[in-house]
This record gives sequence, structure tokens and C-alpha cells, in this order.
Amino acid sequence: MMTGSIRKHDESRPKPIRDRLWWVVSAPSLWALHFLACYITAAIWCEKASHPEQMSFLYALITGYSVVALVGIAAVGWLSYRNFRRGDPPLPYDFDDPQDRTHFIGFTTFLLAALSGIATLFTVLVFVLVGTCD
Repeated sequence: MMTGSIRKHDESRPKPIRDRLWWVVSAPSLWALHFLACYITAAIWCEKASHPEQMSFLYALITGYSVVALVGIAAVGWLSYRNFRRGDPPLPYDFDDPQDRTHFIGFTTFLLAALSGIATLFTVLVFVLVGTCD
């Protein structure tokens, strides 16, 4: 019988990212899904129900898509930043060892999350500036 807890991972060191390499593309994937959801919804909406008094429902849908995408992208960015900063990594990443690769992938994922957040805001900006189906 085990009496104590077993630590699987040292919290002061970054968690090896090789087990979750898909994490790098998660924020751009969220942006791509958001982009497709917004434009497909707007295309269907403008073709089938383009009445000016009903545009508020389209804006509510796009706002909902955007909030979900931005929360997901922010979560990916925050977790990547935490993984990047854990263990006080030295710069630059010139060594080919698992710890440097983990820091580099965490930093790359954080930057991709920031870029995806900006791209999501620019996607919404089109709907704010155009504002009509015409």
C-alpha cells in the first residue's frame, strides 16, 4: 500500500512537449475554425435572411463564436507561456536537448497564439466595419 504521493513531474521544469506536439497548431486551428464559422454563417445568413432588422442575430452569433475562439486562444497562449517560462530558460536556444526544444516549442506556441488572437480580432473587424449584407 502506498502511503505518500508520487510526483510524476517536477513543477520547476517545463513539461516535455513531445507528448503533445499538436499543441503548437491548436491556436491557429481555433482561428481557422472561427474564420470559417463566421464567414459560412454570414454567407448563409445573407443569402437566406438578409433583412436589416434581423442582422442583430447574426452579430450575436459572430460575437459568440469570437468569445469562444478568443477564450480558447488565450488559454493556449497562457499555458504555453507558463510552459515556456518554467525553469528560467536561457537564451538563445542553441542546444539540441529536450529541455531547449520544449522551451522553444512553448515560445513558438505562445507567439502563434498571440498572432491567432490578433487575426481573430481582424476577422471580427470586417463585420463591424461592413455591417450589412449588401
